[in-house]
Amino acid sequence: MDFVKEFAIFLQVSGAIKFGNFRLSSGKESAYYVDLRLVPSFPHQFRKMTKHLQGIISENIGLDGFDCIASVPTSGLVIASALAIETAKPLVYIRQKPKDYGTGSLIEGKMKEGSKVLLVDDVGTTGQSLVKAIKALKDAKMSVTDAFVIVNRLEGAREVLGLEGVRLHDVTDVMKISDILYREKLLDEQTFGRIKKQMASA
Repeated sequence: MDFVKEFAIFLQVSGAIKFGNFRLSSGKESAYYVDLRLVPSFPHQFRKMTKHLQGIISENIGLDGFDCIASVPTSGLVIASALAIETAKPLVYIRQKPKDYGTGSLIEGKMKEGSKVLLVDDVGTTGQSLVKAIKALKDAKMSVTDAFVIVNRLEGAREVLGLEGVRLHDVTDVMKISDILYREKLLDEQTFGRIKKQMASA
């Protein structure tokens, strides 16, 4: 069984993807909810996911194509940390807002000016949190050309990052996951139809 199929079934069985009616942080309604914060509670699947992500990075830009890994807290940071250990690359993370004590820094960690940074997050939706991170890194004189997410919700993140000159890569997307679950009879036709309709209007 290929990884994406195994991963889609795991997401459904573990409850990391749920179907129904959900309100997202953006205020939008959604027929599904992806919560990858559950994945590290399943260490074998978490390691497989991290190794698969490493393989995709290696294929797309090469492990020598970046100097350090950056992420946005919190769920993406767990994945980025595991990836940093696997690839032996330095890790930094970008706060949502500067801390109001100490150095008041927006970026935590040590990196050299001009470093090529690989951005990692768990889920790509509209891309707004990734764009904030890209801008913070560029303000700190870092180079960012590629971002990787585990699941792309296909709601504009790729296009928004493209405007910043950053390519978005994913391990899988919500249509691939839904299609696999439908074919495996783990998703009913009505729900599958709702997801397709939501994607068409995204």
